[in-house]
Amino acid sequence: MPETVVVPPFSARVVERLGVGPASRRERVIHSLDGLEDPVHPDTLTAAGARLWNHLLTEIPSALGGVDFLLGLDAGGILPTVSLSSAAALPYKIAWKLHLPLAGAVRFSEPHAVRTDVFAYGIAPGQRIVLVDDEVTTGRTLADLTRRLREAGAQPLAAACLVEDVTQGARELLARLDMPLVALTSLEPTR
Repeated sequence: MPETVVVPPFSARVVERLGVGPASRRERVIHSLDGLEDPVHPDTLTAAGARLWNHLLTEIPSALGGVDFLLGLDAGGILPTVSLSSAAALPYKIAWKLHLPLAGAVRFSEPHAVRTDVFAYGIAPGQRIVLVDDEVTTGRTLADLTRRLREAGAQPLAAACLVEDVTQGARELLARLDMPLVALTSLEPTR
């Protein structure tokens, strides 16, 4: 008899990072897909990708015609990129903190990280791309990536994330670049 899996709701919260230097962020968003606290069942990952894709289709359907691929950010962005890729039946690429001799390199910055340089490869003029990360706080990384992709002639269409910390102004920053942001969930300010 097949197993029936109950997919729990997606959840996220902010925790203090211990032992970080003065240049690093003091907080970290953790969520129910990162596997930090509890094991993650594959059906939970699949369901999150489907929900995020449905949010994209609902909130910005006109931007999604003719997407060439998803571009996920290394580390935290890998899981949501793969699950969104599966749900949308779209190919994906991952941007890495590896400087390699590969064609179509686009260098951008993750300003709050210890190693700030990130590289996307195989970027060509006219490519239509959806950016994906696990969490968005200030939006500075996605804003810099958006600018650099446009300089390379690519067309970033939207950014998708699992968690948006609405207290940091990312949505407004990206809106000034005409870059819609879609989040599976939002962290609201505490009162």
